[in-house]
Amino acid sequence: MNTSNSSAPSASSNSKTMGFSWKTIENSMPCGPSWRQASIIAIAALAALLAACASPPRPPAAAPGPADPAPTARPADAAALPAIRLQGKSRWVPVAWAELPGFEDDALFEAWNAWIKSCERPGPAFAPLCGEVRRLSIGTTQEQRDWMVSRLQPYRVESLQGSAEGLLTSYYEPVLKASRQPGSGYAVPLYRAPAALGSRKPWFSRQEIDQLPEARAALRGREIAWVGDPVEVMSLHIQGSGRLSILEPDGSQRLVRVAYAGSNEQPFRSITQWLAEQGEGKMSPPWVESTKAWAAKNPQRVQQMLWSNPRYTFFQEQPLGEFDAGFGPKGAQGVPLTPGRSIAVDPGSIPYGTPVWLASRGSAANWQKLVLAQDTGSAIVGAVRADYFAGTGIDAGLLASRVNQPLRLWALWPK
Repeated sequence: MNTSNSSAPSASSNSKTMGFSWKTIENSMPCGPSWRQASIIAIAALAALLAACASPPRPPAAAPGPADPAPTARPADAAALPAIRLQGKSRWVPVAWAELPGFEDDALFEAWNAWIKSCERPGPAFAPLCGEVRRLSIGTTQEQRDWMVSRLQPYRVESLQGSAEGLLTSYYEPVLKASRQPGSGYAVPLYRAPAALGSRKPWFSRQEIDQLPEARAALRGREIAWVGDPVEVMSLHIQGSGRLSILEPDGSQRLVRVAYAGSNEQPFRSITQWLAEQGEGKMSPPWVESTKAWAAKNPQRVQQMLWSNPRYTFFQEQPLGEFDAGFGPKGAQGVPLTPGRSIAVDPGSIPYGTPVWLASRGSAANWQKLVLAQDTGSAIVGAVRADYFAGTGIDAGLLASRVNQPLRLWALWPK
């Protein structure tokens, strides 16, 4: 999810340590991975989630659909269940495996790569299992499923008040066109973190960064690249990471990743909420496209709109090899995210690296699958709250922009 609150870059969440998906921003925001074309289609892809990083809204009603299949009981379900666990902001209620919808049907091998990534930086509870997880990477799906049943206990995640219902949003890694040098339509800089970022907290606001000589001097020479549109830059700030197709001074084109490197620690303010407060009505998805259309009609008010969100994200450039391109940016756990199998969570409810069973039905998707808690975001707060990493590029962005639906979670914890 993400301008993350972690030192690792997020997507979910942190503006997804990995944050237009605006990380599903305007519907939920986290703090806190295909080239994108400069066409209307590419703009729509960025539309992801101008609504994801604000305060989480009430989950919408689930779309009508077929009922979940009858659960399949397993011999292990006959064993006595352990006690309820209090896990920070959440309550974990032990359940039988039969309660997990779709558990017998998921293609677990698709999630196994994400699990192996978590084993690069495992928590103390899962480190003893990582050797077995790696060996099972060549096992069959049935072998993987049987191993999970023998080694893990499922717990239904609930709020401390006992609610098992929550909200699922989604985020992605946008791809923007950029230039190493300003000019020719590229006028909006992306900055590395200033050396004096920690000298004051919070650091200068977005408006102060644009206007105050002291702030501008601190960022002089820290430019990574320039992008053509300020709304796209805002989306990247909220998303927390992305890829740049950069025009180099020699005329060559290069693909790099810009990952979350910190923020000014100012509060996030929803752009779409500001527009609604100005009497402009509700922006319809895709949010970036709607916002860009508004900006084209109101050029004299664009700066005012941008300044309404004081939060500002800084980036670090990372090389993007062929292998790295298959994964997303690193999430708050410090491991690369896996499209469709990584989620951003509130680490006060679900620790990083925890395998989680996710069930969510809505107009965008019907998911019953194994995912790994590997990221966070400033708006990913609460027990039953997750941001689903959809991947990189236009298709991922279009999916992410539609996900805003009910959620249930089960944490799978070592016995």
